[in-house]
Amino acid sequence: MIGALQVSAIETDHIVRILAPIWTIKTETATRLRGRIESILDWATVSRLRQGENPARWRGHLEFLLANPNKVAPVRNFPALPWTEMAAFMAELRRREGTSARALEFAILTAARSGEVRGARWEEISLGRHLWIVPAARMRAGKEHRVPLSDAATGLLCSLPQQEGLLFPGQKNQPLSDMSRTAVLRRMGRPSITVHGFRSAFRDWCAEAPGNNFAREVCEHALAHQLADRVEAAYQRGDLFAKRVALMQAWADYCCGKASC
Repeated sequence: MIGALQVSAIETDHIVRILAPIWTIKTETATRLRGRIESILDWATVSRLRQGENPARWRGHLEFLLANPNKVAPVRNFPALPWTEMAAFMAELRRREGTSARALEFAILTAARSGEVRGARWEEISLGRHLWIVPAARMRAGKEHRVPLSDAATGLLCSLPQQEGLLFPGQKNQPLSDMSRTAVLRRMGRPSITVHGFRSAFRDWCAEAPGNNFAREVCEHALAHQLADRVEAAYQRGDLFAKRVALMQAWADYCCGKASC
């Protein structure tokens, strides 16, 4: 459809023709595809390879040409471990050996997305500052994301071999596959839980755990979510890092049974 076209020649009609055949039957795949096309065309614009509006943009553009994906297909939530069971689960997980188990533990402690953890590199880490900086190129929103590392997350990294490249290398020093951590869950007798579901568990803990008084926007920033309210987003230009330090330490303490890890 557009493989042979210059990026400067891609227009809205091309995008609609790509998405329309699968929009109502493979809605989730179609929405992900639209997002990836949008990101590529945004890059092309910044690189001065094209000009004008992004034809794959949803808000104020494709939303008038394609059905709302939330109405085409019901929202599918990722199966998640109840946050009340996190301490017991983490205790069991820490007894598991292997790179995949450590990658899963790190993902839980940081509430990061699967791809962000699998692609994490040592040059992104500052152990002394308890900081992980995920570059914009690896973030879904295309914006650099600073992740405060709790004592438990820093301790986990200190236990790993200090070497260049990936934090959690797979075979031939390639990133772990998504299935590697799913396999850990299956071996633990948790086949119905997804890795992504731990982000939901974190968000539920933020909102429901007694004594928590973390502001909603702090929790959303921790998940690297874009604020839905445009006015709120316009005024909230910082990343609330100092407040997220306290949030992620409290989450790690809870996961560790509120005791030293």
